[in-house]
Amino acid sequence: MLSNVKITENEMKFIQLLQNMTGATVVDCIIEEDSLIFTVKKGEVGLAVGKGGEKIKRFRAMTNKQVEIFEYMDDPDKFLRNALKPAKVKDIRLVDRMDGHKIAMVTVDPHDKGIAIGKNGENIKKIRFLAKRYFSLENIVVN
Repeated sequence: MLSNVKITENEMKFIQLLQNMTGATVVDCIIEEDSLIFTVKKGEVGLAVGKGGEKIKRFRAMTNKQVEIFEYMDDPDKFLRNALKPAKVKDIRLVDRMDGHKIAMVTVDPHDKGIAIGKNGENIKKIRFLAKRYFSLENIVVN
């Protein structure tokens, strides 16, 4: 699925822990300073989070880290639309630039631009990182 993604021993430990606690199939894990970003198999976000968020709350308490979960999809358009929720995405264009890099031009509802970008750009930074890791997209431009 993600043959180019390298997972460290530490990331593997967190993957095992989340899988054992939730039953969800974890595809990837990224460790940041005080948070963890997981990508789970398509259709398993609810399983990972649990009813009322109980599973993820228990996981947060156990690890003492903030946790964010994204749903993996092998289509960059679908992945980006899903990752940007609840922002309403109007259009996504994948562009091959002259320098050989690929970028995504994302148009969102004007009222949702702040949601898509997030406070201090945190949402879009994470999504850019994942899009580069999974789809070799060099940038995501939100309009």
